[in-house]
Amino acid sequence: MRVLTVVGARPQFIKAAIVGRALRERGGIEERLVHTGQHYDRQMSDVFFEELEIPHPAHSLGIGSCSHGQQTGRMLERLDDVLDAEVPDCVLLYGDTNSTLAGALAAVKRHVPVAHVEAGLRSFDLKMPEEVNRVLTDRVSRWLFCPTQTAVENLAAEGLRQGVFLVGDVMYDSAVYFAGVAEAKVDPFARLGLVRKQYVLVTCHRAANTDDPSRLSSIVRAAQSIARRIPVLLPLHPRTRQAVAGAGLSWGTDVRICEPLSYLEMLSLERQAAAVLTDSGGVQKEAFFFGVPCVTMRSETEWTETLLERANVLVDADEMRITAAVFEQLDRRTPLPDAAAHYGGGRASARIAEMLANG
Repeated sequence: MRVLTVVGARPQFIKAAIVGRALRERGGIEERLVHTGQHYDRQMSDVFFEELEIPHPAHSLGIGSCSHGQQTGRMLERLDDVLDAEVPDCVLLYGDTNSTLAGALAAVKRHVPVAHVEAGLRSFDLKMPEEVNRVLTDRVSRWLFCPTQTAVENLAAEGLRQGVFLVGDVMYDSAVYFAGVAEAKVDPFARLGLVRKQYVLVTCHRAANTDDPSRLSSIVRAAQSIARRIPVLLPLHPRTRQAVAGAGLSWGTDVRICEPLSYLEMLSLERQAAAVLTDSGGVQKEAFFFGVPCVTMRSETEWTETLLERANVLVDADEMRITAAVFEQLDRRTPLPDAAAHYGGGRASARIAEMLANG
């Protein structure tokens, strides 16, 4: 069986690394990798392939940054040529990016079966480009690999019951495996001037937050307030850096800014944080995996399991709510629930490989 895997953004590289490992271990599957170039600078792309030992892409499309429509259209055009060259038995896709949607549309128009990892996730907010991408991709997929029971139920509510498999979350597999690798290979704490369990890790990159100056200003002020109590580290996404400068804002001197970090460094920092403040779906989950309390700067989450016992708190982009929730998480004394049971116990990737091999 020949599988064509389409990736283009940082979270997809991580998922492809762990599933690709499972495909190779299963045997009988030839995987060919396509990198669309959606994330194209070294820290957001190349370093992940090196660090996670992902095979070099068979095709690098080099699409780069542009509007959603332009990016998706250019990917479709280039992927059509790749499908001609590769003639795959299946196109394997991850998550909810423009690369995901382009891969799904290119494949289904050529009658190539689509496998979607992280099927069934819903924020129920069609203003989010990611929500549109995931809904449309699920609609045309033959294999719908769901990370949680909630995802299965979301698909059933939309009338999708065929080809739906509850496999668990490949991000949990990845976190478990690579946390051990990170422990042996990286130590970012001294370089960044941090003490374990004595800092808050912040990430902010979603367009809903970065492209709205009032929301971004509220987040900046909240980070500054938190940093007056406890060290705050913010690995700064290129989009956020540009948006802050464009809005005439400043993180001030208390918030510690660094360049985007490698996956292994981020895992180490998430695992050892006192709390996490984010608008990223992946970071929400990884905090939960590691038993670290989280505050999410969104009004909804696809990962409803993280809300158990306030392991994760939704605060939108409200300065006062952000600050109060982070301080509450820092002061909590009750342990977080175990995440393993919710995400497949570390066997999701092996289940996907087995189901693809069996057709």
